[in-house]
Amino acid sequence: MARTRLYRNGTLVLEDFPVRDISDHLGDPSSVVWLDLYRPGPAELAMVGEEFGLHELALEDVRHQRQRPKLDRYRTHEFLSAYTVAVAPGSTELITSEVAVFITGQALITIRMDDRLAIEDVAARWDQSPNLADHGVGFLLHGLLDHLVDGYFDAVQELDDRIEELEDLLFDQGRQQIQAVQRRAFGLRKSLVGLRRVVLPMREVVNGLMRPGLHLVSEPLMPYYQDVYDHVLRVTEWTESLRDMVGSVMETNLSIQANRMNLIMKKVTSWAAIIAVPTAITGFYGQNLPYPGFGHLAGFITSSAAIVLLSVVLYLVFKRSDWL
Repeated sequence: MARTRLYRNGTLVLEDFPVRDISDHLGDPSSVVWLDLYRPGPAELAMVGEEFGLHELALEDVRHQRQRPKLDRYRTHEFLSAYTVAVAPGSTELITSEVAVFITGQALITIRMDDRLAIEDVAARWDQSPNLADHGVGFLLHGLLDHLVDGYFDAVQELDDRIEELEDLLFDQGRQQIQAVQRRAFGLRKSLVGLRRVVLPMREVVNGLMRPGLHLVSEPLMPYYQDVYDHVLRVTEWTESLRDMVGSVMETNLSIQANRMNLIMKKVTSWAAIIAVPTAITGFYGQNLPYPGFGHLAGFITSSAAIVLLSVVLYLVFKRSDWL
């Protein structure tokens, strides 16, 4: 599947035309083309590479997924690798999807291997800014990057909300809540690490696009790219702070469990001390030697009274000391 758009002198003049007509349109210097390929096969990639003169190493990066977000410069074009991110509903799992982008003087080529990139939303952003369309490929690339970075914001906001829910469970006493905190904290930390791997290199990507030597971003577009760059920085800082927060939650959870264990040990020790009193007394009176009160009712009464009295005294002492 492929989608196409043709801009001429900053105006959208044609949409969803056959891919084979791209060469004819690029013959006009005032034309800018967008080509979107969805799950292209090796033959389609080879055809597009030959049509636009794309470097074989860049095409190899497209075929082999899981590239690091990056911007590679070649003689006739640039290759950009980026990701869309989203948090799975009702979970802490981070879902990522790679997008390969080729940038030439007159064309923007996006290649997707799945449908997680809402390409309709990207096209809608272009339609909402017709006053920038006369800036050519830089305008198209900005709309794509702006959409991706907004997705980063949504993902980090979703993870922030999940951390707040985790904090509410942190001080619950139930066993299921304790396990839920541990499981969710680990999942959140894993998702934040994944988000950081996607967002952090995007600073270099956007910064590289704004370099004067690339001649891709015109002066009127520079504030828009700077805005995208600032948003990437904000998401990066937010991600780092959430990672620290999850680490604090995990440490706090361990401290709470240790404190609860100490309280349990105090209670067990206190009851063991109370139980030791009757054990000691009955053990003493259980000797096979004569002792005061041996064989008499008074001895039984004395031992029983000593057991009750000392146990009550120990209980009151431990209770007052908040050990029970």
